[in-house]
Amino acid sequence: MIESASQPTILITGASRGIGLELARQLSEEGANVIAVCRKASLELSGVGVEIIEGVDVSSDEDVAGLADRLEGRRLDWLVNNAGILARESLDDLDFDSIERQFRVNSLGPLRVSAALRDNLAKGSKIFVITSAMGSISDNTSGGYYGYRMSKAAVNMAFKSLSEDLRDEGIAVFMLHPGFVATDMTRHQGDVPAETAARNLIERMKELDLARSGTFRHARGHDLTW
Repeated sequence: MIESASQPTILITGASRGIGLELARQLSEEGANVIAVCRKASLELSGVGVEIIEGVDVSSDEDVAGLADRLEGRRLDWLVNNAGILARESLDDLDFDSIERQFRVNSLGPLRVSAALRDNLAKGSKIFVITSAMGSISDNTSGGYYGYRMSKAAVNMAFKSLSEDLRDEGIAVFMLHPGFVATDMTRHQGDVPAETAARNLIERMKELDLARSGTFRHARGHDLTW
């Protein structure tokens, strides 16, 4: 059996910085019980006042199994798979180890976490993956970024399958693109501040329901092409 809570309990991976940090901050300010999961807590995250679970690399079976053990019996209303990495390969500079690493973190990591925490979810729970329009095949008109594009396309497919597999259990699954966000990962080159991206994502998370499970959407609210 899992606990129920009067306030929603929300787990966020990759919560030490960027979008994950802002999601943790804003959701906590709204009164949610936030569980911030990361490899190592930042000073900024430590100052937010949420529950922090450190030492979790989403690409590690052992780390994720340990996370599941720590959370045994706790109900999760939202599971937000935010952890991710970005490298910048070109055709003239392919690093296959880097590409493989992006698959382990960006594609397998969210699926590993979601599968490990399945028993913490129940009817009415929602699972999100913070993905990217760079994983859209039809939207790719500039090439490059082989590992990132491929890993995001793969996680989109994985979570589409997850949405079908969990539909009968009343658990909804969504793929959300935050926009081109100015964070450490993008070398602060984005045109959307992390605070704004998080606010937009939270609005989508609130409004999405089981009827729209399996959709790929922009944080601003419109559907994206595959």
